[in-house]
Amino acid sequence: MATRRRSRFALVALAALLAIGLAALGVWQVERRAWKLALIARVEARLAAAPEAPPGRGAAISDDDAYRRLRASGTWRAVPPVFVQAVTDLGGGFWALSPLDTPSGTILVNRGFVPPERRAALPVPRGTATVTGLLRITEPDGGFLRDNDPAADRWYSRDVAAIARARRLGPVASYFIDADAAPGTPWPRGGLTVVKFRNSHLVYALTWFTLAAMMAFLAWRIARVRDVADER
Repeated sequence: MATRRRSRFALVALAALLAIGLAALGVWQVERRAWKLALIARVEARLAAAPEAPPGRGAAISDDDAYRRLRASGTWRAVPPVFVQAVTDLGGGFWALSPLDTPSGTILVNRGFVPPERRAALPVPRGTATVTGLLRITEPDGGFLRDNDPAADRWYSRDVAAIARARRLGPVASYFIDADAAPGTPWPRGGLTVVKFRNSHLVYALTWFTLAAMMAFLAWRIARVRDVADER
């Protein structure tokens, strides 16, 4: 009898601990949802704001700066574009990145998407330009499950520092700009930035809370079995 009681007590304690842990996961998902909703609100406000001057080369840039609207004026550096593998609503192809020398420093600009058959014929940009677009955070970790290969000029992510070294651009801003679509310019095609945040935290929270309730009910049932057995 004592052994059975100890076993039932252990099961009740285990189920109760699981219920507490699952409930804590639910609370964490609720907090994550609040953070995600605040992030979405901030990004939407940035997208609707008027373009501002680009941060200087030495400015500290963090993830909180992503998707700020910028307007940069300068002169294109006459170097071949860097083509970074991309998949867009227009299909597979490449982003075409070129350096723009501005009064606040050199900034890499993602001029837009180029299909594979247009890549070889894309001219080197020259002259002055004013670019409006979104501030994007550098992508140093590669992409498409592949690492960048600067020596072979194969790029799978927009790694600002690596591109600057490969093209010998000297000091550049730590971010790049995703350019808006330029009227009358078929390629490269700008304005294809996808701004979308997955927000499934409410579903996850409900799942964890449901499992927590099930564990709590199981603990109660085991405790009831113990009480009934003790009364006999």
